[in-house]
Amino acid sequence: MKEKTANAGKHAFHGLTPDVIITLTEKALGARCTNLCRPLNSYINRVYELEFEDRTGLVIKFYRPGRWSQKGLLDEHTFLLELAALEIPVIVPLKMVDGTTLGRFGKIWFACFPKCGGRSFDEYSEEQWLELGRLIGRVHAVGAVRLPEERITMKPAGSTRSQVDSLLASNLIPAEMRQEFKELTNSLITEITPLFDHTRMIRIHGDCHFSNLIYLPGKSFYIIDFDDMAVGPPVQDFWMLLPGVKEDSWREINLFLEGYETFMDFDQRSLALIEPLRAMRYIHYIAWCAHQVSEDGESRVAPNFGTREYWQQEMGDLADQLARIRSAS
Repeated sequence: MKEKTANAGKHAFHGLTPDVIITLTEKALGARCTNLCRPLNSYINRVYELEFEDRTGLVIKFYRPGRWSQKGLLDEHTFLLELAALEIPVIVPLKMVDGTTLGRFGKIWFACFPKCGGRSFDEYSEEQWLELGRLIGRVHAVGAVRLPEERITMKPAGSTRSQVDSLLASNLIPAEMRQEFKELTNSLITEITPLFDHTRMIRIHGDCHFSNLIYLPGKSFYIIDFDDMAVGPPVQDFWMLLPGVKEDSWREINLFLEGYETFMDFDQRSLALIEPLRAMRYIHYIAWCAHQVSEDGESRVAPNFGTREYWQQEMGDLADQLARIRSAS
């Protein structure tokens, strides 16, 4: 059974040749394409740049099988369409000839998007921090209207506990380090769970870092790649943009929130979730790497993943993060 599962993951995208990709796109959209089929970087999915005969660019994304259900993917598309309807700068999936935004090739779901040029920044000016605050505030004002049908909820006792349990159930942690990892993650989850008790949870982007914010000169920032859309605390969508820990980032936080609160109230108490969310992201990333390795036996984003040195480093980082959280309480 394990061999069958691994092979299924390994060969999930095997049939996606350029000819197949172009033909699927033409049938889905009812328009002719050129022969351009350029693969783009994507850790989990498969993404390609294509173009119509009139040289208009588009991007087709093939979602990795088993990661999201059809309803979960439609949650993403619904959110994007709601945002675009209010002229919030996002990239909306193109409507297909059957009136939907989601196509299927075997067990693989796919969607097409218009190509959007631009650049990302890793440092922002004061005006840009205000602009980003306004953008995320508008996104959250829409996100707060309703909850998705099948998206994870970012809570320590929920999503993080599930990720830890999955890691402990695997054979990827060295036997002599499993108990230490279990005790460390249990302590972390126990410590931060109460902090989320009275936090409002809404639809959020979920993975809002600088690479997912594209700037178009003379226009505005676009927020892209809602693949990790989740239900979570609003602060999740801006802590990764900060230049450092909260104590060293008050200038940026205040500018961002000045823009944000133009459209959406912000609970200042939730700033205390930044370091817990950072710890949860550490675990999320470890679990993501583990899933890739378990699924196809080849994908290793971390070069030394699975080695004793890798686990020592990760557990050291988690221990430091737990100490930082405790010192702030």
